[in-house]
Amino acid sequence: MTELSRRDLLVAGAGLALSSRAGAKTVAPETRPNILFIVADDLGYADLSCYGRPDYRTPVLDRLARDGLLMTSAYANSAVCSASRTALITGRYQYRLNVGLFEPGGGGADYGIPEGHPTLPSLLQRQGYRTSLFGKWHLGGPPKYSPIHRGYDYFFGFLGGGGLRLLS
Repeated sequence: MTELSRRDLLVAGAGLALSSRAGAKTVAPETRPNILFIVADDLGYADLSCYGRPDYRTPVLDRLARDGLLMTSAYANSAVCSASRTALITGRYQYRLNVGLFEPGGGGADYGIPEGHPTLPSLLQRQGYRTSLFGKWHLGGPPKYSPIHRGYDYFFGFLGGGGLRLLS
């Protein structure tokens, strides 16, 4: 069994998106897969019934897992969420980017994913996907580091700290 890194997963996803369009002048939207990527803080491996939790059920997430892809081997190499989110969205080791060194609310520190740096949502946008983020950003504040400028068409959630925002 081959182990994949986060970067391998990002490259494979981008390659899949690109290969689905290779040789075709146009691709009907219904032929492309929908992608739902869920990141949950403080969710343990066996906290959902699709992963074996016996004492309560999570039927909607179980159906998504059954009909989609259930990942069974992964780790977060940081104890804080912003660094882990940096790695997931960029496919890079989080501490190679300034944003991976900060937690949100850093007293006005100038941190975020650099302008023009590829992200998973920006790669999907280039393939014609509409992208949205609902929930937690915590990767730099607007306007300079807005999720809208890092590959998302729509954002509703927490930029950092606890205040809800809607951006589009």
